Amino acid sequence: MRKKINSNKIRSGDFEFHRLNVESREWRDLYHWMLRLTWPQFAGFVFVLYLALNLLFSLLYYFGRPCINGMETFFDAFFFSVETFATVGYGHFYPDTLYGHTVATFEIIVGMFGMAVITGLIFIRFSRPTARILFSKRLVISNFDGQPALMLRVANLRLQAMAEAEFRVMFIRDEWVKEGETMRRFYSLKLQFDRLIAFPAALTIRHIIDESSPLFGITAQDLEKSDARIVASIVCIDTVIPASVQSQHHYTWRDVHMGKRFVEIYTDIDDHRITVDYGLLHEVEPVQ
Repeated sequence: MRKKINSNKIRSGDFEFHRLNVESREWRDLYHWMLRLTWPQFAGFVFVLYLALNLLFSLLYYFGRPCINGMETFFDAFFFSVETFATVGYGHFYPDTLYGHTVATFEIIVGMFGMAVITGLIFIRFSRPTARILFSKRLVISNFDGQPALMLRVANLRLQAMAEAEFRVMFIRDEWVKEGETMRRFYSLKLQFDRLIAFPAALTIRHIIDESSPLFGITAQDLEKSDARIVASIVCIDTVIPASVQSQHHYTWRDVHMGKRFVEIYTDIDDHRITVDYGLLHEVEPVQ
């Protein structure tokens, strides 16, 4: 008999990994699944769950007639279930038998736990910190201060400056090994600066391509041939909550533009004011 294969999927950048023979999911995975839902999906899930529970208890009341005094139709049973689930109780219907009291008690317990869980999930979803970081759609390689450099832009979309920002860039490509096979190599690129005390607006992150860089002497054809990819990551502190937040962006070799530079986005107004045009964040131009 063939052994059953447990599998799941996980996405990273534009790759989707199908993981086989993984351990079975725990019940706590449901908690993480609900936190990953979008707000419309979460609202739909809560509505469907709420409706399903009330329909279940409505059937128990309806087929247990005359367990509820005054109940005649299925709609009476349904709205009595809604009122009992929310522990409201308008007084028009009330349990009249031991069966009715038992089902109503069980529904009240389910309703109390359910309301507590949903309220907690809503609070966590509202209070969970998120990094509103915008990455440039392109990477450029051109000279900076007389040396070739790999550059990308990042921008803070929050209305306040982030604190203790830490930047990391990783270069990934296929390489041949001595055994005659290819494997993925991961290189942490050394940046001009990898930390900022305050991150208020937008900035350019640079990696100088010197003899020690894995990008030294590389061409656009080399990037395509090795299926090169670049991952940029930012970890910083939201000063309003305060809490640590993280954001990342994946680039492929198609996103790397040789011999181009980013269009200037900063303009001085006076000694203490500067404009930053976020609309030009992704724009590049040929190097003169």
